Amino acid sequence: MRRLIRFFYTVSRMKSFKIGNITVNLPIIQGGMGVGISLSRLSAAVANEGGIGVISAAGLGLLYPRTSGDYFANCIWGLKEELRKAREKTKGIIGVNIMVALTNFADMVRTSIAEKVDVIFAGAGLPLDLPSYVEPDTHTRLVPIVSSARAARIICEKWNKNFHYLPDAIVVEGPKAGGHLGFKREQIDDADYALEKLIPQVIEVARQYKDEKEIPVIAAGGIYTGADILRFMKMGVAAVQLGSIFVTTQECDAADGFKNAYINASEEDIKIIQSPVGMPGRAIDGEFIHRVEDGSERPKKCPYNCIRTCDYTNSPYCIILALCQAARGNLKKGYAFAGQNAYRAQKINTVKDVMTKLQEDYQEAEDSE
Repeated sequence: MRRLIRFFYTVSRMKSFKIGNITVNLPIIQGGMGVGISLSRLSAAVANEGGIGVISAAGLGLLYPRTSGDYFANCIWGLKEELRKAREKTKGIIGVNIMVALTNFADMVRTSIAEKVDVIFAGAGLPLDLPSYVEPDTHTRLVPIVSSARAARIICEKWNKNFHYLPDAIVVEGPKAGGHLGFKREQIDDADYALEKLIPQVIEVARQYKDEKEIPVIAAGGIYTGADILRFMKMGVAAVQLGSIFVTTQECDAADGFKNAYINASEEDIKIIQSPVGMPGRAIDGEFIHRVEDGSERPKKCPYNCIRTCDYTNSPYCIILALCQAARGNLKKGYAFAGQNAYRAQKINTVKDVMTKLQEDYQEAEDSE
């Protein structure tokens, strides 16, 4: 009984927030992770706990080979199917993460809006035309992911000028995140680019538009504990986004082999690599990465043309195939993207356990101050 009372008290200590007209009960967003890491099962589980569950739109055509030879048609079908499955499992808030660098970015945006997804999170590039896809009665809220105040300012200015639309929230992702990073390699360990430095700058950009619209700022990148959440909340963010901590859950859509890569990783195994997308990325070291480094994984062709910025003639490997193989548990043919704190995973939990622990730790950290 004491634990039950404590849990409900904990929930009340974390404040809800709004993205547009959508109220989010818990200020916790599960980061979109592709290929095939965060799909309907994980996103629905997070949404059922009061946060925002996020489906990654990357590479869905590989997971849904419905139309022979037509990767882009398969991506649309796959996204519709994942959203349908998520809605069967939850009445909570579901988002879609769409990389701007995707060749089929527009298709994924249009499909998400047509399917009335709650939120689109758009990163890996500046989504300067994102509001052009919405209509006056569009349900979907638009949230760009940025890695600097400059990017936040450009997006706000362009959206406001060209579409009379301001972001419904802004995610600021720091250099400790997993996957693709919006930083130069030399900036990743530079204290001037730490998330703690970026947040006040992005909040200041959002404040400049407070008379027109309340734009909540969401912190992301390397956040792993309730104490981390409290620390960033005290800096003025409305919510946090976490990815790695949800990988090692029963509901995560990846294969057990992918999850075990996290559990078995040491801190030294988390390293920065160069992605064919043209950005540095953070991943767990392994056999495949070693073969990439010695030049033995060069692609002979581009089977999907999935990334605008990828030139297979100069790419060390095909990223979509590598990530898809990893999600299926084949770490000899691919690798696992992971945040800087991914090595802290010790076992497979449920999403409910993770969410409860985050809230309890948040309360304990608050009480100890």
